[in-house]
Amino acid sequence: MSLLARSSTLRSSLSTARSLSTSASARSVGAATYPFLKDAILQPSAALTVPPIRKDRILKGKGLMAHVNQTLPSPEAQNLLQTLFNRSHPDRLLPGSVVSVTLNHAPTNFSGVLIAVRYNGPDTSFTLRNVIQRTGIEMTFNVCSPALKDIKVVYKAGGGGGRDGRRIRRAKLFYLRDQPAKMAAISTSIRRTQA
Repeated sequence: MSLLARSSTLRSSLSTARSLSTSASARSVGAATYPFLKDAILQPSAALTVPPIRKDRILKGKGLMAHVNQTLPSPEAQNLLQTLFNRSHPDRLLPGSVVSVTLNHAPTNFSGVLIAVRYNGPDTSFTLRNVIQRTGIEMTFNVCSPALKDIKVVYKAGGGGGRDGRRIRRAKLFYLRDQPAKMAAISTSIRRTQA
């Protein structure tokens, strides 16, 4: 017999002896053996106590997300969400309104035309567009952001008849990106109201 063959038989006899001793000790302790590998021993785990799911609370809207949606925004942000950024409120902001936003950081003030509102609970955001030095600037703000100090409505769209107050029949005014003449007219009206 060659040296290589002897070492392999020695290894196999050692492994079987080890598995027999470990499986015997595992059986005496109460641990289960793994069915696909003789050398592996599964230790008994402590019983996990999982609280029962209270479906009645979730069905009544008292689940985790309902709690987060009510407690996450600050009281000022909740007020904004319930009035200006609520789809069913009569004083809601409509696209085409001119809005001035005050922030805690630079730029501290930004005024522009409201071109989009994304309603998504505490994650509600809105996009303002303005033309500054013949360059179109768009900024998106989260309503519940702590950096947002104040939102002031300069001009409200959809507030009556006539050329200036007529209702805009689009939810998103992205077409203003391609019509600089309309955007320039609106931005000059913004400058006049700020002065």
